Amino acid sequence: MKFLFDLFPVILFFAMFKWGEGHVASAQQLASTYLSGFVSGGVVTAEQAPILLATSVVIIATLLQIGYLLARRKKVDVMLWVSLLIVGVFGGATIYFHNENFIKWKPTVLYWAFASTFLISQFVLKKNLIKTMMGEQLDLPAQVWSRLSLSWAGFFLMMGVLNLYVAFNFPTAVWVNFKLFGGMGLMLVFVLAQSVFLSKHMQEPK
Repeated sequence: MKFLFDLFPVILFFAMFKWGEGHVASAQQLASTYLSGFVSGGVVTAEQAPILLATSVVIIATLLQIGYLLARRKKVDVMLWVSLLIVGVFGGATIYFHNENFIKWKPTVLYWAFASTFLISQFVLKKNLIKTMMGEQLDLPAQVWSRLSLSWAGFFLMMGVLNLYVAFNFPTAVWVNFKLFGGMGLMLVFVLAQSVFLSKHMQEPK
């Protein structure tokens, strides 16, 4: 359930973009009605409408995520606040300048924020985030916890680079597909690889 909750903004981004692509005239009319006041020059073209609508939806969806958690009096993860900040800045710039390049940078900045969190925690704060999250369920040697943390940092660094490659070397529609299916697929493969790695080093809890 949490996995779907975390993917909620990305799924809506994908759905809105695809709807905009398939309903160009309606998308332009909708974007002109609700976004023209936020767009520099006040004009939304048919070509720009799908990505601008999708961007506005992902901002609203992230706000709804946080609002839902606060209403339920649940803790809002720090990275969700960071995600809101990043999508607000890059999404807002995308809408105002009607330039999709800004929102294309958003996943990379978020991935690199994750990677930086792992690296700073391990090398500066001397705290292993993976062990903090999973230490009660698993008993692993210190070097294995360290490898896990570094592998997650490396994965997020790689995902940031890969996002930029796809975003600026392929059409926007391809990038939107990659953003959901490519990112989700690579994450699944990485988690499965981590599971295989863990199975070789797992010890009985003390």
